[in-house]
Amino acid sequence: MIGRSAATNLQTYDAPEVAAHYATLDYLTPCERVLFDSYAPVGCAILDLGVGGGRTTSYLANRASRYVGVDYAPAMVKACEAKFPNLKFPNMEFRVGDAADLSVFSDASFDVVIFAFNGIDYVLPEQARRSCFAHVHRVLKANGVFIFSSHNPRAVVVPPRWNRKRLEQTARRFSSDSKILYWLWLVLLTAVRSALAYAQAAGATLLRILKRIPSGAFWRGEGSLVDSAHGGLLTHYSIPSRVIAELDSPRFRPERILGDDYPRPSHPYATDWYYYVFVKPCEKRI
Repeated sequence: MIGRSAATNLQTYDAPEVAAHYATLDYLTPCERVLFDSYAPVGCAILDLGVGGGRTTSYLANRASRYVGVDYAPAMVKACEAKFPNLKFPNMEFRVGDAADLSVFSDASFDVVIFAFNGIDYVLPEQARRSCFAHVHRVLKANGVFIFSSHNPRAVVVPPRWNRKRLEQTARRFSSDSKILYWLWLVLLTAVRSALAYAQAAGATLLRILKRIPSGAFWRGEGSLVDSAHGGLLTHYSIPSRVIAELDSPRFRPERILGDDYPRPSHPYATDWYYYVFVKPCEKRI
């Protein structure tokens, strides 16, 4: 982790080419879609922390009565403003801001706070992370929902993956409308591609084992590691039980946990990150 810090992370995310990359992204994962549909009802006020290049903006702003996208990298906010010129949605605004200090927002001003793409794992150091959770609790209304994702330090198994639809398209191209040739090509291509995928997965798994198992983050279930993305980013990792304990202090109630590999079942040693849903309960008056 030499040379990696919260400051160098910000420099990386504020680079124009990195912001441009995130501005090209425009999708939701199956896990995000089911959680947003379930816990961000139409007409709610949404605070989208770590908005990046606006990957989640269109989907969430379409549901929201008020949508605010916040990012600590000015280049990311600039990319969002360029992506949604003239405020495509009248209920939308973007701000440069630190997730560890949301004092610009009043108490109980949002129904839903979202921190997608594992953005919480770059709110460093630990004191800043705790401050972020406390501020989120403050700006949420009673029964408000906090949705975020976080890396799993024990994800050492990399499953094999390949695109079956692409193989089917290639088989059709080579088959000249012959069903027999199509199935022969599909079987051959699948055998070759699956063998390559398993070999690649085995190599990636070995690298993760060598990197993560000796680390304190793997054994404690919480800690910092360097993610290779964008040349290396200092990243916080935490297993679900540690996340639940961490959110208990700001008085959140755990509601739901889904692996990023949804709808497939999650696995403690294979799921790269988890999405969490926490609720701010109504405080009982005596």
